[in-house]
Order: sequence, then structure tokens, then C-alpha cells
Amino acid sequence: MSLLSLSRRGLLAAGTALGLGLLALSPPPATAQTPPGVLIVGQIAEPKALDPAAVTAVNDFRILMNVYDGLVRYKDGTLEVEPALATSWEISEDGTEYTFTLREGVTFHDGSAFDAEAVKFNFDRMLDESHPYHDTGPFPLAFFFSAVQEVEVVDPLTVKFTLDAPYAPFLSNLAYPTGLIVSPAAVAEHGAEFGRNPSGTGAFTFAEWRANEAVVIEANPDYWDGAPELQAVVFRPITDANTRTAEMLAGGIDLMVEVPPVALSQFQDAPYTVHEQAGPHVWFLILNAKEGPFADVRVRQAANYAINKSAIVNDVLEGTAEVAAGPTPPAFAWAYNEALEPYPYDPDKARALIAEAGAEGAELTFYVTEGGSGMLDPVAMGTAMQADLEAVGFDVSIETYEWNTFLGNVNPGLEGKADMAQMAWMTNDPDTLPYLALRTEAWPDQGGFNSGYYSNPEVDALLEQARVATDQDERARLYKEMQEIVQEDAPWVFVANWKQNAVTSDRVEGFSLQPSFFLLLDDVVKN
Repeated sequence: MSLLSLSRRGLLAAGTALGLGLLALSPPPATAQTPPGVLIVGQIAEPKALDPAAVTAVNDFRILMNVYDGLVRYKDGTLEVEPALATSWEISEDGTEYTFTLREGVTFHDGSAFDAEAVKFNFDRMLDESHPYHDTGPFPLAFFFSAVQEVEVVDPLTVKFTLDAPYAPFLSNLAYPTGLIVSPAAVAEHGAEFGRNPSGTGAFTFAEWRANEAVVIEANPDYWDGAPELQAVVFRPITDANTRTAEMLAGGIDLMVEVPPVALSQFQDAPYTVHEQAGPHVWFLILNAKEGPFADVRVRQAANYAINKSAIVNDVLEGTAEVAAGPTPPAFAWAYNEALEPYPYDPDKARALIAEAGAEGAELTFYVTEGGSGMLDPVAMGTAMQADLEAVGFDVSIETYEWNTFLGNVNPGLEGKADMAQMAWMTNDPDTLPYLALRTEAWPDQGGFNSGYYSNPEVDALLEQARVATDQDERARLYKEMQEIVQEDAPWVFVANWKQNAVTSDRVEGFSLQPSFFLLLDDVVKN
């Protein structure tokens, strides 16, 4: 009998309204008890897909990291790479060949074998437009592996990647969800619907996805790294932060991610535990540098001076973040330019720059989201920014969207649609965010996330040099120089660097947040 059936019977016998397949979205009564061995997670949004090659949001990654494995993974509590599906690897002297020895005896959840052919399939599917299953995409983060020239099967348990040049972030990118390995057999069976029928090698197997209600995953008893302690995990999309808080307080969920700053005080005492972890996060406003008022660098700088970021951090975010000084999070200590100071709050300076640019009274369309991965308190933040911008003479119109709709509007670019949009990134390497969102060749029509169309040849050159530099000190120098130029060009309003948080009930043991912002649940216990 399946776990779903057992759980339903046990839950009904206990007289609760919660079940793995009978999950209610309405707030449960204060006496509600979620079942032992089943972790109910309050997510911030409905996932877009469960295909790791097809998604970009940490909201989705939090599910995927429990269903799939990569060749390597981040060591617990760090961003250091350690073996996973690969037990070891060798790097050629020139840094262009990576040869991986694969773990023996691993199978995908559908029963098919994990081997070198499966690894080759995954990367060819992503990178080769002529691959028979490339149409199961899109592959928005294929940039992560653009240096890969060839993936070669040496033997069933050995695979070799040949790069077109040394690429410093390669191993780190393999540990990122885009590098997770999916079952070729499942892709062949489900085609474009694979994202709703996932099969990996991870600690949990996919059980059910009820749209806008729950994604359910069950323990994989044959997991190569040891069976999980939990029977199952239920990820519930609860977009409204206040509703998510109420569910946690009422006992309807066991783990709540991204606790609203104003709600943190409600969880400071038993029966709750608040978890915090610094990580590489930056919250910013994308400015449309291609057309409209923000095509002028003076107006972009004016927006940075006009917004009272300290007030947002202290008042809206209750001190759970720090004011950002540029595009690189300070969590990347070795690459962060500590000499940069955040734009000060100076509305008079902003008005002077606006007048100099002849942009007084400019009408701005501002895209805001109801909530999403790393977006903190976006509606309240957006309203505060609207007031600050209007105080220096702009006429700001806010358009608010649900998270996945918001991404669908912003990621293809702001041209012809909006002047500014909120955004947040949590990244694994100093290369990731600027390379995918600040290079000229990362404009949306070229497959990147430079939705504001910023372009500076100096920045392009620095980023290209940094990703092939094999010496970390040289990489750091290049990134620090890039940050200085980007801060001056102000393609974004640099707002906040957040310290992530979550809250668990006293029935949850063994949980900790990761600097990667992922949820790793295989060691969690639920009483």
C-alpha cells in the first residue's frame, strides 16, 4: 500500500483535516496537528516546474534539491563543493578538461540506471539545439555551462567534460540546481511534460502535484546516501505572507520559509525556533536603461539617491537586512569590494540630477510582485519606493503581479512595458548574477536576464576575464573593478542584502538553513 493511502487513513483516524492527498488550503483550527513523519512546508509560491533545467527560482529549487542529485553538491553549511553522484574528479593542467568517476549502483526513481550516458544526455539536452529532447526546455540557465564544448562517455562510470577555455565557476555551477541530473528515460516518456513528472536519484521521490495546493514527495528508501528520516514532505504554496504566518501559528505547517520581518517577533518563544543564515543575496530594482527616463545615467543615479534604503531596511524589513552597495553580495567576502559605499539617501541630489537630465515629472511604470524567492516584503517595499520617487518629482504607477506571472513579464525584458521592476537573486558564485544579468550579451533576446538592457563594454570584458582566471586573487580584482563601474552606471537601484530566515515548530528536529538558500531535508526528523 502506498504512503499516500496509509497517511490518509491515519490522518482521518486522528480526526484532522490534513493529508498528503487531502490537503486543505483554508487555515486549520488552532488545535490542528500535522502527522508525525510528514513535514508540511509553507512555500512562498506555486512552483513553475520540477525540471531543474527549466526553472530559475529558489522557490522551485527548494523542492528540486530533495528529488535530484548532481555530480557534486555543496558541503553542509558551506558553498564548498564535495562529491555526490561523482565520487571523485580530475582537472587537466590547463583547466579545460574535467573527468568524473561516477558512483556505482545508483538508479533513478523510475528504476533506470544512472551512468555516464545519463550524464551526457542531461548536458546535451540542455546545450545542443539538435538534441532530440532539447524541445523539452526551455533552459534559462544554460549560460552556467556555456563553456562546455563536449561531454564524452569514457566508460559507463567515467564521463569527461571538455571546456572551450578555463572556467573558474564550473564545479560550483555543477552543484547548483541547473546541474542536477534527471532521468533520460523519464524525459523520453513524458517529453515536455517531464516538469510535472520528475524522476531523479535524490533522497525523496515525486508522489503528487496538485496545482496551487501541494507538491508531495516521499522518502526514497534506497537512497545511496541513506534513507531520509521523514516519510514525506508536503510543499504548500501560500503566497500571502500573512496567511503563511497564520498557518504556522495555527499548526497547519511545520516549516515556514522567508518569514515576514514584521512577523518574526511572534516566533521568538516556544513552541517555535527561528533559524537565520547569511548567504549571497541582493535585492534590487531593474531600471530600463534602453528607453524612457532611465536611459540617462543621471536619472538612474537619481533613483538611487531618492530611495531611502536605510528606512526600508530598518522599518519595513525590521533590521533583517543591510543596505546594498552594489551588485555583488558581501557574503562573497573574497570578491566583494568593501571600498564601495551605498548611495546615500539624498533627495536634493536626486532632484538636481533629474533637473539636469530634464526628466522632471517623468511617468514611471513600476512592476511589483506579491511575493517570490528572496523578495522579502515586496509590496510594502514597493509602496515605500513609490513614495520616495514621487517625492523627488516622478509620477510612479505600480502594477502588481503574482510571482510566476511577474517573472513572465520581467524576464523577457522591460522594453515597451515598464521602466523599473523589483528583483532578487541568491547566487552560488560572484560570476553568476553579473554574468547573467549585466552583460550586453545577456539581453533577453539573447537568452539572458539583463531585463533592463544595461550595456558597458568594460563590464563585459571584466566579466569574461574573471570567469577564465584560474587565480582567485585575480578573479577578485576583476570583480571588484566591475562593481565600481556598475555602481557608477547604476543600472539598478541597489537596495538590500538579506539574512535569510525560517521558522520551525518544536516537533521538527535536525533542520538548518544553508548559505545556498536551498532546503536540504534528508536529515530532518518530524515527531
